[in-house]
Amino acid sequence: MDFDKYAQLAAAHAADVDRGTFPTATLKALADDGMLGLVSAKEVGGKGAGLAEAAALVERLARECGSTAMVMCMHFSATAVIEAHGALETRKAIAAGKHLSTLAFSEVGSRSQFWVSLGTAQADGDQVRLTGKKSFITSAHHADSYVWSSKPVAGSELTTLWLVPRGTQGVQVADAAFDGLGLRGNDSTPAMAEAARVPVSARLGEDGAGFGIMMGTVLPWFNVLSANVSAGLMEGAVQRTAQHAGGTQFQHASSAIADLPTVRAFIARMRIKTDQTKALNADTLVAMGSSRADTMLRVLESKAAAGEAAAEVLDLAMRVCGGAAFRKEVGVERLFRDARAALVMGPTTDVLYDFIGKAVCGLPLF
Repeated sequence: MDFDKYAQLAAAHAADVDRGTFPTATLKALADDGMLGLVSAKEVGGKGAGLAEAAALVERLARECGSTAMVMCMHFSATAVIEAHGALETRKAIAAGKHLSTLAFSEVGSRSQFWVSLGTAQADGDQVRLTGKKSFITSAHHADSYVWSSKPVAGSELTTLWLVPRGTQGVQVADAAFDGLGLRGNDSTPAMAEAARVPVSARLGEDGAGFGIMMGTVLPWFNVLSANVSAGLMEGAVQRTAQHAGGTQFQHASSAIADLPTVRAFIARMRIKTDQTKALNADTLVAMGSSRADTMLRVLESKAAAGEAAAEVLDLAMRVCGGAAFRKEVGVERLFRDARAALVMGPTTDVLYDFIGKAVCGLPLF
């Protein structure tokens, strides 16, 4: 599929989005063309594509606007859960481009260990009362629903997932706009639920089955999509850095910055790191598609490797572009800031390293 149309729109609005404006125009174009339903089944009106196509879309968007790419990353991760366990009506709405969803897992109490929820769910007839606090929800003021985690109704130490419509009575999203270092337009905002009532039918999967859904569906989708967001930021940095180096002159010497061997070596390192990341991302998709024995290892590696590589590539971009890199018109400082998110967004790189080490050593992850 050709996603350049949406990428160009994202590029046109990237500066405003970086100032905190939600990428409404790009999302509307994606919705109008059915791209919110890219991974929705054809039976419900979706395009019936898979993770590979979703990864290609977020990668292309991220070259121009990391915030827009992350909004779609979260939407597709939530949609994967809804497709498997959600109501037909919601699935059709997503497929029709009328429903944006997101994940609501992060909590201050469990931090990067997103699979643990301290929030509660209490049975109340044919309804459930949800109480809990979420530290970050991407698209919090704009998503139509949240895939929300809580302790099970039965009260075990596992997790249960719910589809909670935005605007549910008892759910309050913080008024303050997101004002962070990077990904400034993705509306990543805290929210809390205080005895928020949802029907029992809003449950996604069985009570207590949330952990299995998180590990079996959410983690693979989110890690792969996040890794492709990182790859897109890296690709954008390579292109902008090469353009700056080739087009900026030492006027007194009638030469370009790119004429310096050290600069070319830095750009070469950026290109290699970007291509290595793309190769690992592609192999992860192959492993998942063929149920290879090393699939979970690749899933864990993809986000960790991409996050580290993106940070390194954007460091090099800033170094090559020098003082000019601090000006927004060069186009690398925004990518530099956006790339930092992958290192600290759960599961963080350090948590993933622990998981990867356990997997390599043949130890259980939990």
